[in-house]
Amino acid sequence: MRQRRINGLRQLGAAVAALAGIASLSACGAGAAGDTDRAADKAPSTIACARKGQLAASGSTAQQNAMQHWMREYQQACPGVQIRYVAIGSGGGIAQFLRGATVLAGTDSALKPDEVEASRRSCPGSRAIDLPMVGGPIAIGYNLDGVDDLVLDAPTLAKIFDSEITTWDAPAIRRLNPGAELPSTPISAVHRSDGSGTTQNFNAYLGAAAPAQWPYEAEKAWQAKGGHSAAGSDGVASHVYGTDGAIGYFELSSAAAEKIPTVRLDTGAPEPVGVSAKAASAGIAAAAVGGGGVKDLTLEFDYATRAPGAYPIVQVTYEVVCDKGTPAEALPALKSFLTYTASEEGQNHLAGIHYAPLPDGLAARVRDVVASLS
Repeated sequence: MRQRRINGLRQLGAAVAALAGIASLSACGAGAAGDTDRAADKAPSTIACARKGQLAASGSTAQQNAMQHWMREYQQACPGVQIRYVAIGSGGGIAQFLRGATVLAGTDSALKPDEVEASRRSCPGSRAIDLPMVGGPIAIGYNLDGVDDLVLDAPTLAKIFDSEITTWDAPAIRRLNPGAELPSTPISAVHRSDGSGTTQNFNAYLGAAAPAQWPYEAEKAWQAKGGHSAAGSDGVASHVYGTDGAIGYFELSSAAAEKIPTVRLDTGAPEPVGVSAKAASAGIAAAAVGGGGVKDLTLEFDYATRAPGAYPIVQVTYEVVCDKGTPAEALPALKSFLTYTASEEGQNHLAGIHYAPLPDGLAARVRDVVASLS
């Protein structure tokens, strides 16, 4: 089993080089977020650098802008370390990690039991663990000419994304938006075409908040009928941006980059809740820590919350790493980089790029686990 991991990572330098061009293209999508970062006042860096190392990583598109920020700041302080992250979706990232092609996978949903078991082949003498690193809301963005404010609830969203409600002037939508002039424009519901933790979390929300209307399991692959598909969060956002009558789900950073209006959710609270990093942070702070062991920090969310001001469609991106078994040539750089991303310095700028920082106590637990990796 150990030989498989070694063989998969002997070519780590080549993998990093091969991913570099793709990662550079990924960075182009983070321009708006990067501008926000560079405008922020900077304190002197406190990063404890590894002397050298190469890290190949891939996975979630949800954390792409956060990763671009972290890689830029870390490599500026630590020029001896090369990091490349390719945003190919959570499913693709896990698959590459399980093949031994990367030392880190980003996923917006925790590893399943069969994936944990499979990871024992790529983590010699151990298993992979989930480390929450960046949180955020899943925005429901829409494009509807003349409608600048839109309220929906979970049952109505479920019917829209299951092709049961097909026009914007449907009675269920009118009831939630009294006084609004809703056109008869056909609804174009857009979902992810790739295996996606964002899809899994959106499925989990609909299943918890509208179980009678959403019979589908919380899976990475889209299961509902009809609709249109696009690859990645940016692909869904671009489709919505360019299509009158479209609606889709993606990270708040994608909505902000394209200036796409977002739905306010009627959760049963006194007022509909708009999407924001602050509103999502309340949900993340209230999450229970589960997981399959002391070091696995999987979070369990209350997607059906009715708490005032709490936005219910939240997710965290987990960094999947080996508890033990990361190659010696990559381990110091991996621990140094993840210690930085979970630090106060690493988390400080996330709200400015439309993510929700980890609660302090959870971030401290993540740092403790990172320190124990071997």
